Amino acid sequence: MGTSTTAVKRAASGGIGQRLAEICGERFVRPAGMADGVAGASASWVAAPGTAQAVSAVMRVAADHALSVVPRGAGTKMDWGAPPSRVDVVLDTGRLAGVWHHSADDLVAEVGAGTPVRAVQAALAQADRRLPLDVPSPDATIGGMVAADETGPLRHRHGSAGDRLHGLSYVDAAGVLHHVGGWSAGETAGFDLARLLCGSNGALGVLVSATLRVQPIPVSRLWVSRPVRSPLEMHDLVRLIHGAWLSPAAIEVDLPKDGDDGGFGPGPSAAGSLAVLLEGGQADVGGRVARLVELLGADCRVDTRAPTWWGRYPFAADDVALRIDVPAADLHAALYSMTDAAGLPVPIRGSAGLGVVYAALPGYVAPEQIGSILTVVRRVLLARNGRCVVLAAPPRIREQIDFWGQLPTLPLLRQVKNRFDPRHRLAPGRYTGGL
Repeated sequence: MGTSTTAVKRAASGGIGQRLAEICGERFVRPAGMADGVAGASASWVAAPGTAQAVSAVMRVAADHALSVVPRGAGTKMDWGAPPSRVDVVLDTGRLAGVWHHSADDLVAEVGAGTPVRAVQAALAQADRRLPLDVPSPDATIGGMVAADETGPLRHRHGSAGDRLHGLSYVDAAGVLHHVGGWSAGETAGFDLARLLCGSNGALGVLVSATLRVQPIPVSRLWVSRPVRSPLEMHDLVRLIHGAWLSPAAIEVDLPKDGDDGGFGPGPSAAGSLAVLLEGGQADVGGRVARLVELLGADCRVDTRAPTWWGRYPFAADDVALRIDVPAADLHAALYSMTDAAGLPVPIRGSAGLGVVYAALPGYVAPEQIGSILTVVRRVLLARNGRCVVLAAPPRIREQIDFWGQLPTLPLLRQVKNRFDPRHRLAPGRYTGGL
């Protein structure tokens, strides 16, 4: 999908580049290049405002010229999701960086949207604090994490970015800066509405900063790992762990496609692994680890470091990347259905304890076959109150598959989009359901 020619001509005649340069500074505005595309859609301009007020001014310029805007952090997930119908301006949030306010007593921190998550962790660690969010994208920013609703293994105990939110500052499509929640009393009005920005892919507002709940760094962290041969064995082990009241911080599974049976058959292959993270005081963790090892058997291994696959996606750039959400008790059924539909082993990795996992289908498969696999898996998941969404796909497949499947909430989502962005200028087509 290309950029709107009419909008670009209108912008050029109005001196859009000059206006953006006056707001951001000449060094921080440029014509877009090949690397600035969004899921295959080309952009016209890249602007990097340095303050919340500058973000508002950029959005007002875009509104004046009827230009579409797609926010970008580090760009780690710009190929995720459906392509926008047009991209006139990529709004780079990289200059909105830093831990702006941190109160150790209140255990909250306000962080600029363009701040890399790992930089936040390093800054908080100086005060023996951490953000209990461990996103798999190594260079992800706070804004990108929130916009994609990206989570890692610690979501098992601590939830998603939305669950850690204490406040948000964002700019709407008209260029109005909003503050909800956060430090000042009386700022809670509209907070539930603002949380809708989580997972919106920048289609509802431009995130300027997030105030997040932090916590002390645990004294002790130990991983207990055990081989698994099949989704059913994984299911049985997770049920045992849940029933033992061990308060794990995370329960992750890795079922790779290598091995004699890909980890899905009844044979002797043990291609997969189940790993449990326990955190807390040293004596407390030691006691819980001992009980867990007794529960899981002699094949267990205890480590002070995570397995090499921990917190990493199972897909590569040329794969079709999927996210599956289903009650943990039904996860094994969804995995079997995917393998049966694909006719080949499918690598799976993610939170076995919550039923939130990621899968990779090979990008060389025909788009119609990918569509058939998705149809089968979504039918199985629908009966179990689950869903399967496509996160990313190669260009030849991207335009021919349904990213979301059946969406009973689509009318409500359309109302949300119209409430935040009535003219559909913020990342048009990127919101759930292609809105």
